[in-house]
Amino acid sequence: MADKKSGAKGATVTVEQTGSPLRRPADQRATLVGLGLNKMHRRRTLEDTPAVRGMIAKVSHLVTVIDDA
Repeated sequence: MADKKSGAKGATVTVEQTGSPLRRPADQRATLVGLGLNKMHRRRTLEDTPAVRGMIAKVSHLVTVIDDA
């Protein structure tokens, strides 16, 4: 089962939260939580999928892409 996840499609993207979710719309806060970010300067390494890229684009003013591996 673990072999399916590791392979050529194992591209990842690392994001860091750089903006505060205070005084932001609820949907932007929910997007940060969906990315695994809810406090400043936290980093998460996520699978590089179109859904994750869309979430990053939605809150691009609150996050920074650290690494496109």
